[in-house]
Amino acid sequence: MTEIKLHNTLKRTKEVFQPIDPENVRMYVCGPTVYDRAHIGNARPVVVFDVLYRLLREVYGADHVTYVRNFTDVDDKINARAAESGRAISEITAETTQWYLDDMGALGAMEPNHMPRATQYIAQMITMIEKLIADGFAYAHEGHVLFRVRKYEDYGKLSGRSVDDMIAGARVEVASYKEDPMDFVLWKPSDDATPGWDSPWGRGRPGWHIECSAMSYELLGAEFDIHGGGNDLMFPHHENEIAQSCCANGGKTMANYWLHNEMLQVEGKKMSKSLGNFFTVRDLLDQGFAGEVIRFVFLSTHYGKPMDWTAKKAAEAEVTLRKWRALTAGIEPAASVPAKVLSCVADDLNTAGAIAALHGFASAGDAAALLAGARVLGLLTDELGDWAQSADLSRYETLLAETRREAMTSKDFSEVDRIKAALVEAGVEVRMSKAGVELLPVAGFDETKLAGLLDE
Repeated sequence: MTEIKLHNTLKRTKEVFQPIDPENVRMYVCGPTVYDRAHIGNARPVVVFDVLYRLLREVYGADHVTYVRNFTDVDDKINARAAESGRAISEITAETTQWYLDDMGALGAMEPNHMPRATQYIAQMITMIEKLIADGFAYAHEGHVLFRVRKYEDYGKLSGRSVDDMIAGARVEVASYKEDPMDFVLWKPSDDATPGWDSPWGRGRPGWHIECSAMSYELLGAEFDIHGGGNDLMFPHHENEIAQSCCANGGKTMANYWLHNEMLQVEGKKMSKSLGNFFTVRDLLDQGFAGEVIRFVFLSTHYGKPMDWTAKKAAEAEVTLRKWRALTAGIEPAASVPAKVLSCVADDLNTAGAIAALHGFASAGDAAALLAGARVLGLLTDELGDWAQSADLSRYETLLAETRREAMTSKDFSEVDRIKAALVEAGVEVRMSKAGVELLPVAGFDETKLAGLLDE
């Protein structure tokens, strides 16, 4: 069996992955708060853990892997969006949940085995909170229930910080209902305009952190194999999850392996609306970037490193994928994933190394190995292929080549430049060399802009 190694944030080292039960490998990944479109930074963990899901299914068998990714559909951001728009909360969350599924599907992400919504597990959250109170790990005051952080000795183990350091270095809410500034909310009161549920502490709603603890416990058990998400969730969200889960369920770690992906930048800068470089996944799709191209760019950088989205990378990815799809058209994939690819993916999801191996297969003309290797990365799948139905640019290549030959004699290249400009404007990359002319459609290719060029 292929040996998988993963960088475990909890241990701060790369470890050989040993599942609790090889017959039921279990993974939980924090999902979105559904109040708006997912931006491209939100999509990075989806693609990263989709590759891990595919790897686990390849190694242990599709029927022996359980993947859970939640939806947070009760949250103050959702409440604010409802208030400003005048729309019902249920309408907003239903719409944005479907947006998310559609957009992530466009990136080739497989749907997890379970996609629980927080509002479906309120009763389980209340039960867990009651247990924490009964055991002295939580307390109720002024309609709130809070977790006693100092009661849990291992608090800070994941992020590597002590409680006192956290207080000194962070903005911590000081409130009358808190015994200690570091205590975090498990339950909070709701007014008439805010969603709420009846509870032993009055009408209210859950805090954010308790959601994942309750849902993962119900679907995966007290202890499971892998918990993942962006590194922005490491503290406080994942730290709080571990504390409340271990105290409520008697476990030691909640999950044995914690994986965190790094953040995403755009053209070398932090993504920000103020900088004008903030893009949702739908923005990129509407601009003509194929979902498979976006996925390829994401996978070109190791998940543990910051990833930079650039138009240049996207154009290069599109050229590569078009060539690979042309090479593998009508070809059956190899019977198994090539060892060069599988060993890279199994080595802490070294997707960049796997892509390098795929380039090698393409150069050697080994289409079957290329196809089998690409598919473990979620590339070159049938589902993502519509965008790459090759445009027939051969007539334009002939036109440009003949015009170029004439210009070499007349020394008048104005017509060559005019044709090139028209091609570029239509979204075609023009490559000219001594060997000839090559035209490649890129993001936003629109052949209608070339109407009449062949008749002139």
